[in-house]
Amino acid sequence: MQLTLDEDIAAIEKISAVPTILQAVSELTGLRFVCIARVTADTWHSCAVLDKLNFGLKVGDALDVSSTLCEEVRDNNAAIIIDSVRDSTQYCDHHTPRIYGFQSYFSIPLYRPGGEYFGTLCGLDPDKAELTRSATSNTLTLFAELISRQLAGQEALRDQAETARLREQFIAMLGHDIRTPLSTMTNGVEILRLKAPASLTPLLDLMYRSGQRIAALVDDVTDFTRGRMGGGIALALRREDKLELLLKQAIDELRSVHPGRQIIEEMPDDLELLCDAPRLVQLLSNLLKNAIVHGSASAPVRVRVTQGGGMFELAVSNSGPAIPAEIQSQLFQPFWRSATEQGGQGLGLGLFIASEIAVSHGGTLEVASSDAATTFTYRSRSAGLASCGADALPL
Repeated sequence: MQLTLDEDIAAIEKISAVPTILQAVSELTGLRFVCIARVTADTWHSCAVLDKLNFGLKVGDALDVSSTLCEEVRDNNAAIIIDSVRDSTQYCDHHTPRIYGFQSYFSIPLYRPGGEYFGTLCGLDPDKAELTRSATSNTLTLFAELISRQLAGQEALRDQAETARLREQFIAMLGHDIRTPLSTMTNGVEILRLKAPASLTPLLDLMYRSGQRIAALVDDVTDFTRGRMGGGIALALRREDKLELLLKQAIDELRSVHPGRQIIEEMPDDLELLCDAPRLVQLLSNLLKNAIVHGSASAPVRVRVTQGGGMFELAVSNSGPAIPAEIQSQLFQPFWRSATEQGGQGLGLGLFIASEIAVSHGGTLEVASSDAATTFTYRSRSAGLASCGADALPL
């Protein structure tokens, strides 16, 4: 049965991960226009759009299908990926790039349950981009597979085992195919810093920060996927006898990134705790980033760590408007953002992952908010952590 356009748009809107996928694709590729299109033999309609180019296309808008490359993807049942139109012998004289003014482009087919063609996950940009590298093209293909799988899942929940396999493949591919070349890129930037003239320092700094941002996005999505598969956040527990040094290092790193913001810390020396220290540092960093983004720019962010009575407590506070109770209940949900938050500030996973880290340690993460301050507090037993047990350790 052929579904109507409104039904197909609704099916895409029901996939809660779609906005995050479009944002992740844009971050990964550098393309400033990404969308999901419904493509038939005679029509092309947008079903989800991320538009940083002011292209003007909205959900439900139509294009002449004969003017698009998605028609070719449909006819040949194969993806099209172009790094640079002017360097492509196949597409340098094609009418579609001239009509829409792009240099880099990709279009990957999406399928309905049973294998029927739905449309494409596609993106474009006026600038050249490296899209055909295996790490990038594999990731784009996997995102398209995940969207297709979610479409199928709306009608066939019995396919959960195959979805889990795709998620596992997603984690493995992210861990290798993206992190390895990304590490090569950031190491290369560090080498260039030693040899390049001073005039290039701002550009190299921007490249390095962009690489770090992509790495953080990959880590967040990887942690989220593992959590959704039921494994939680994996821990490597050990006795830390100078935990305050690692926590202060995380604070200093954020001070350097946000030099205009004041961060005041209060913590004892010689903090001893059985924990996964890098994960607790990640929890603190996520809470601090949240406080910096949402707190008053004119007031300091405060970090307070205490230990006593068999309990360890870490609290991060910021000034600003009180958070309504109905919003507090949503803060630890994945992909949640406030209505005023800007799209470039992350995937909306920071507080969710911090909460998962707390739970994996056998602790809690709570929020209290008033007109005076908003405080996120992590609490756990300061010794033993018997509730974590061997299940918290990586296999």
